[in-house]
Amino acid sequence: MEHKTVSLADQIFEQLERNILTGTYARGEVFTEMHLSEQLGVSRTPIREALRRLEQEHLIEVSTKGAVIIGISKKDICDMYEIRLRTEGLASKWAAEVITEEGKKELCDIVELQEFYTEKADADNIKNMDSKFHEALYRLSGSTALYDTLHPLHKKVIKYRKASVQNTGRALQSVKEHRAICDAIVAGNADLAELLTIQHIKNARDNIEKAARD
Repeated sequence: MEHKTVSLADQIFEQLERNILTGTYARGEVFTEMHLSEQLGVSRTPIREALRRLEQEHLIEVSTKGAVIIGISKKDICDMYEIRLRTEGLASKWAAEVITEEGKKELCDIVELQEFYTEKADADNIKNMDSKFHEALYRLSGSTALYDTLHPLHKKVIKYRKASVQNTGRALQSVKEHRAICDAIVAGNADLAELLTIQHIKNARDNIEKAARD
């Protein structure tokens, strides 16, 4: 019984987190356990657990009124991109140094699918493949510490990345950058993989800033 409760809490956490990160729930919006329980058709116990985890992620703030949506501020995004600029290149560098044949195939398969979906202008799958590329990159670095640092940051920029990949020009450029990074990693060129990844993150950051100004 306890296993089912934890599993349900996980599902609710992921749904609420996704709605916060994609802007479905607006910053400042307030929810109560009772409201969410009625809305989602579940008991308040898994709701309470999900809200506790969201508070730990600093996505909500629990007050006497209920759970207040904090979401992600512009400063948060700037900080996240700065951290990624300083660390994601290292993930590519290390991946190029330790990647296996199986890892090479996995990374190449992801890029090929992203290229396919980009040609089809399939925004949802472009976004999915983009996420898979970066998550695979962190994992293939062979560093749990690096993965644990970068993976949650990447999840929290989903809302802003979504705006980025919906820009057809940026989507085309992004997949070309992924291809170049992949090729460098497969070739074992660690220094080039690092430089290309840093430039890729800079380009993504610049695109986000441009979208925000527009």
